[in-house]
Amino acid sequence: VQLQASGGGLVQAGGSLRLSCAVSGRTFSSYAVGWFRQAPGKEREFVGAIRWSGGRTFYADSVKGRFTISRDNAKNTVYLQMNSLKPEDTAVYYCGADLYGTRWDQGSGYDYWGQGTQVTVSS
Repeated sequence: VQLQASGGGLVQAGGSLRLSCAVSGRTFSSYAVGWFRQAPGKEREFVGAIRWSGGRTFYADSVKGRFTISRDNAKNTVYLQMNSLKPEDTAVYYCGADLYGTRWDQGSGYDYWGQGTQVTVSS
């Protein structure tokens, strides 16, 4: 499984960005794609995820109501729409794939990763 994240950039506080994660290779019907972020000097944080089958989503409290995860079946792509961005959202964002989806909403089991994309929110 290969993942390719894109869409990061510099945005002012209150602005929006949309990240994309293109997925290719062999997957299973139960798989999930998650978004994570890591700021300098901090541990990786689970932002949220989507189960490919059924489209169920999960969000961390820190982004709930501001971020939305969606998928495009035809393009095998998952999106992270980020609105009302805050300086504390600044981080490198990664997408990961959990092929079995057993703990997809707990941020565990994500064994495949894309390269990160930098998001910088200025105040």
